[in-house]
Amino acid sequence: MKKILIANRGEIALRIMKTCKQMGISSVAIYSDADKNSPFVSYADEAVNVGPPPSNQSYLLQDKIIDIAKELNVDGIHPGYGFLSENSDFAKKVIDAGIIFIGPSAESMNLMGDKLSAKKTVSKYDIPMVPGTDYAITDIEEAKQIACKIGFPILIKASAGGGGKGMRIVEKKEDFESQMKRAVSEAEKAFGNGAVFIEKYVNSPRHIEIQIVADTHGNVLHLFERECSIQRRHQKVIEEAPSSVLTEELRAKMGEDACKVALSCNYFGVGTVEFLYDDGEYYFLEMNTRLQVEHPVTEMITSVDLVKEQICIAQGKELSFNQEDLEIKGHSIEVRVYAENPLTDFLPDIGKLLVYNIPNAEGVRVDDGFCEGMEIPVYYDPMISKLIVHAENRNEAIVKMTQAIKDYDIIGVETTLDYCRFVINHEMFKRGDFNTHFIANYHNEYKEEIKDELIDQVAVSATYLLNNKQRNNNYLPKQPSQWAINRK
Repeated sequence: MKKILIANRGEIALRIMKTCKQMGISSVAIYSDADKNSPFVSYADEAVNVGPPPSNQSYLLQDKIIDIAKELNVDGIHPGYGFLSENSDFAKKVIDAGIIFIGPSAESMNLMGDKLSAKKTVSKYDIPMVPGTDYAITDIEEAKQIACKIGFPILIKASAGGGGKGMRIVEKKEDFESQMKRAVSEAEKAFGNGAVFIEKYVNSPRHIEIQIVADTHGNVLHLFERECSIQRRHQKVIEEAPSSVLTEELRAKMGEDACKVALSCNYFGVGTVEFLYDDGEYYFLEMNTRLQVEHPVTEMITSVDLVKEQICIAQGKELSFNQEDLEIKGHSIEVRVYAENPLTDFLPDIGKLLVYNIPNAEGVRVDDGFCEGMEIPVYYDPMISKLIVHAENRNEAIVKMTQAIKDYDIIGVETTLDYCRFVINHEMFKRGDFNTHFIANYHNEYKEEIKDELIDQVAVSATYLLNNKQRNNNYLPKQPSQWAINRK
């Protein structure tokens, strides 16, 4: 391949382009009106405006993107993550247009894209599953009987869903009917598919995923695990690799099962198999048929460029390494820097990056798509960047991340930086004793910490004003999280 179009935006588009440049491949950016001044646009060898800011008028225009690729004689299209990355129709259209799709086949996407289809496909390999139904349910009375047989609490899940949409936890029989109706309604609105199924609710799970790579010659390998249990609204906030709870034996077994999942759907490319883990037991959750947001932590502990592997696999090359060549080197942590306010239940915050300075130290990596002076657009996910560190061990990685957060200066919007500082320095996180309920369990502690800091700051400001006989309210902090974000 000599030229690749990246059908995406922001930090992931820029990250893919950097690997393309290292491989001597030209890159083509597509961008909306909202992204015309973004770094990924200027970094690309060629850039084409694809439409107005809303994604359904720009980044989701399949035929227009393919027409641009054909006009510019593009060899391959990389979809990144989100947008069209798991759209089997788009993958098929790209291939039918005579262009290489840098990802798995449309058939694999279809099998793994629907949770019920994925469960059925994987079941032949005797991989652990959460007790529940393996078919869609629409009859509420039938569903209630099944739920009672499984035993409460149960989880109602949208078959075509993700990101927590169409998902309801039901603690008791009396609540089942109303929650079932809500799950179906939400699934229909979000995915155009109201099919739901029922699973036993795992009370205190950890979310552990296995990175796999597979070529078109039948080779399937795993690149160990990522711990992704720190979540809000079923969306990840902090990831690390490796997990602090897996033994070597369990790691190998989960890796082997992840490879079986890939084999079950004739997968090729880079993908992630997600598991729920609870007290030594694990259960297949789903497969993501794309590059994950948190892929850098795997790259940091394996020294494997996953984007490069994607491109090589799409070119038909055989994997250049085997399972025995891979080993875990040190520990890596990633925090997602969102333009969100943790004090208002992580509501997005929109504004201009008045100050934007990234940390620069050994073992620190920042994957971002913004620069100082840019506006955070309202049309897309509010993630500003991913801050990643690598160290010899987990304790050193926590120390390094704490310093990197302090060295990351963002003024103009509220961010999750200081909240992530709070999480990684929490006693339970340091001990590795946490699950997907961490934020729900300890969020009030953060609010109290910020409240105490605000009181201290007000006291300092009041003393300053009194000593200088001034009454200028501009000295008083207006946004407590900004104090926390910028403290040194």
